[in-house]
Amino acid sequence: MINFFLTWLLAAIALSITAYLVPGFALDSWQAAAVGAIVMGLVNAIIKPILTILTLPLTLLTLGLFLFVVNAISLYLVAQFTPGFTINGFWPALWGSIVLSLVSWGMSQIANKADVDM
Repeated sequence: MINFFLTWLLAAIALSITAYLVPGFALDSWQAAAVGAIVMGLVNAIIKPILTILTLPLTLLTLGLFLFVVNAISLYLVAQFTPGFTINGFWPALWGSIVLSLVSWGMSQIANKADVDM
C-alpha cells in the first residue's frame, strides 16, 4: 500500500516539475497535480494500450518514434479530464510527454537507490 502512495506522489511531483519546465503546460494547484497523477495512471492503464495497438503499423513504420505521439495524445487526454490542468496544443503535449518521461525516470532511479540503501 505504501508503494502505491509513493508512486502516486512521485507522479504528481513529476507532473508539477514538467509543468514548471514546459511552456504551454500548466497546473493550477497541487490538487490538480494529484488528480492528474491519478487520471494519468488510469489513461496509461486503459486508453494508452488501445492506442498503441491501433497505431502499431505506424509505430513499426517509424521505428517506434510514433510512440512519442501516442504519449502526447495520452497526456493531452489527461489534461482534458483533469480540472486545473491545461496543455495548449500538440507541441507542448509532445515536449511535456518527453520531459515527464525523463523526470519520472530520474525520480524512480533516485527512489530505487534510496530503497536499496535502506
